[in-house]
Amino acid sequence: MPRARYKSLVDTFADAIRSGKMPPGTRLPTHRQLAAEHGLALVTASRVYSELEAMGLVSGETGRGTFVREIALPPGQGSGQMTLVTGMLDLNFNYPSLSGQAELLRTALRQLALSGDLEALLRYQPHAGRLHERATVARHLLSRGLTVEAEQVLVVSGAQHGLAVTLMALLKPGDVIAVDALTYSGFKVLAETLHLEMVAIPVNADGPDLDYLQGLCRKRPVRAVYSMPTLHNPLGWVMNLAQREQLVGIARQHNLMIIEDAAYAFLVADAPPPVATLAPERTVYVGGLSKSVATGLRVGFVAAPAAWMGKLERTIMATTWNVPGVMSAIAVAWIEDGTVARLEAQKREDAQARQVLAAQVLNGVDYISHPSSYFLWLPLTEDVRADQVAMTLQREQVWVSTAEPFSISTHVPHALRLALGSVDLVALHDALAKVRQVLVW
Repeated sequence: MPRARYKSLVDTFADAIRSGKMPPGTRLPTHRQLAAEHGLALVTASRVYSELEAMGLVSGETGRGTFVREIALPPGQGSGQMTLVTGMLDLNFNYPSLSGQAELLRTALRQLALSGDLEALLRYQPHAGRLHERATVARHLLSRGLTVEAEQVLVVSGAQHGLAVTLMALLKPGDVIAVDALTYSGFKVLAETLHLEMVAIPVNADGPDLDYLQGLCRKRPVRAVYSMPTLHNPLGWVMNLAQREQLVGIARQHNLMIIEDAAYAFLVADAPPPVATLAPERTVYVGGLSKSVATGLRVGFVAAPAAWMGKLERTIMATTWNVPGVMSAIAVAWIEDGTVARLEAQKREDAQARQVLAAQVLNGVDYISHPSSYFLWLPLTEDVRADQVAMTLQREQVWVSTAEPFSISTHVPHALRLALGSVDLVALHDALAKVRQVLVW
């Protein structure tokens, strides 16, 4: 097929989609049907659809076909921040905040202004954080069931920076990392940016399919596994002790590094011990204060085996040099005076109240959640398309995420993830009522 004619067919489809002549959800002909209709080679027909998919106009779904996408949705549906218009109810991103936190910050800034060490905060800090700050974080981790020395702790610019530092320092482009088939969208973007090969671990209602991981490690040179054992995002599970021990056994058998993401772990009061406690020699534990305190307080922490600290510290130097001293000073002071512990307890209660509200409003709607989480996962029936539901909700001033940014596998399920922590309870009730209304139509 001449190049001009091939491109003309791509342009014809693109114009029809953008003009609305082919509305969202329209099923396109199969590759074979398209080839037969236009006298194309099958590989050329496949290339037409590949270009349309690269343009973000269609999506191919294994076993179902190729469909026109809802192109008016926010880019990434959760993988990128969108400036919300006035009145938009945000059920996409979680930035839980409690009343009175602004006053806590005012008090902290006043106290910091009176401290004798203020001038030192204007200078560069040690790459891994000042030793007394690392010691404070180590004591804080005791409340999570993790015992580490201060020298095994690094203070970073938020948990996302901690994940970035870990991948950059300990893996290289092309390395294979096993990841839950549905996982934290920020990790997915990070791994793609660093050119790591993610392979999907199928997920069950209560955790990852670890038998599949065992078989995968026999077939592929897996270097690491990324896990959220305590309050998985987006599915909300908490792996039990037996599952954690099985994961550790697989990691030791196949010499895997374990990356334990504990961003939401504070919400679970009686969780089993961290994987890092069970396998301290091969686990990097990453957490932060964005969810437990405030997203604007960009302070996180990494706990890792001593043998890896040099590489991790050099990567901090290469990325941010150090956490700003003012930020780490506020964070450490709040850990030491019990503010963080109080906020964590209050947010556990807040998350539980929001889950109770969701259960009331969404009564009769099937969804997956944890009673202490700030999100829920809402699978849709086979005849309902997630992008169409998300677009309808956007017109109703409710912003939600589809499964796309969370999915590692080739088949993206039709589902929504609803973040519950970014609007007040009255607004949350209204937003969830709109979700229910759209789904029962």
